Amino acid sequence: MAKSTGRERGGFKASRHGTATGKARASASGPKAAQKHAAEAREASGKKVSTTAASRFLKGKKIAPRRIDGSETVAQLIDGTFQAYNSGRLREAAQLFTEKMLGSKVTVGLTLTGALTPAGLGMSCLIPLIEAGFVDWIISTGANLYHDTHFGLGLAMHRGNPTESDVLLREEGVVRIYDIFFDYDVLLSTDAFFRKIIRAPEFQRWMSSAEFHWLCGKYVAERERILGIGSKSLLSAAYRCGVPVYTSSPGDSSIGMNVAALALEGYSCTIDPNADVNETASIVLAAKRAGGESAICIMGGGSPKNFALQTEPQIQEVLGIDEKGHDYFLQVTDARPDTGGLSGATPAEAVSWGKIDPNRLPDAVVCYVDSTIALPLITSYALAKKKPRKLKRLYDKREANMAVLKAEFAKTLKK
Repeated sequence: MAKSTGRERGGFKASRHGTATGKARASASGPKAAQKHAAEAREASGKKVSTTAASRFLKGKKIAPRRIDGSETVAQLIDGTFQAYNSGRLREAAQLFTEKMLGSKVTVGLTLTGALTPAGLGMSCLIPLIEAGFVDWIISTGANLYHDTHFGLGLAMHRGNPTESDVLLREEGVVRIYDIFFDYDVLLSTDAFFRKIIRAPEFQRWMSSAEFHWLCGKYVAERERILGIGSKSLLSAAYRCGVPVYTSSPGDSSIGMNVAALALEGYSCTIDPNADVNETASIVLAAKRAGGESAICIMGGGSPKNFALQTEPQIQEVLGIDEKGHDYFLQVTDARPDTGGLSGATPAEAVSWGKIDPNRLPDAVVCYVDSTIALPLITSYALAKKKPRKLKRLYDKREANMAVLKAEFAKTLKK
């Protein structure tokens, strides 16, 4: 008689059905009639059914949410009632950000796409995160930084109705970003502000976008002081807290358009993309070489996402420096991965590029939800659960970080 291989019933392991241990265990791949009769017998006897199983897949917390009564905090709501689907991913995102990414030795980079600042998320979320030391460096679309400046200049944005006639809005001088309305003069006034400050002597040179935005933040902060309106601008908060702010496409915004216009007048302000690529890579490498970790928090996707993640291929593939990838990955997006776009690309895919450390995939979360919903919840959760961190002031450490990158690169040239 042939020896049993232990893989009867269509090749499934016998141990999964209890034949190896002698204990009957229900399984969709097991003997149906026997399992049915066993369940009926248990029910007839009144025995308590135990669902505690040895399977590693059943080690997660049981779904037993707290009853919502109106007294719960945001943190209690997320921990206690966000059980599954995208609410479950949002819970995991909030917990990953707060419990791991905000460790004292973790350098946190934040990317911003989509019209977040016009919706007020700069004031409500980003400034508190910066001031609490929860964001160490930023890559943003230029549009977010341009519209952020409206608030620092005391200009108004209004709630609106997205079904209004755009022809009528144009006739009345009203500009629309979906359901955000503002006067056309807001654009003209902000353009005039940027052209005025960029004509200053300190702007007449080549510089990284972090240097450019630091100078802009200085002027916005001064305007806020004069107006007596407090901290309204992400740029001014980043200036005060030493948080470098980069943009991956300097010409793709009204700020870049005004820089270009001044070039026609003979001014020489130039944003250097080479400096941006190397400075952002140096932030990540210096954090790792100092015994720390690197975390990337992505709101949306697009060019800022790639610019943040390409720091590791720049270090490894292009410069030839030994590294493993970012340690933590958190993305809030509405983009699908199957279209092939970078915005929807998963952290698992990023592993193949060297962007994410393959050993850290359990510390990667993708939450498919609107950033305007997720960011306020994650911000409130983090501020409720975590004490402020000491500001890393990475803007002030740009030269020191670049020295680390240059020294490591020099070693590769000698090999």
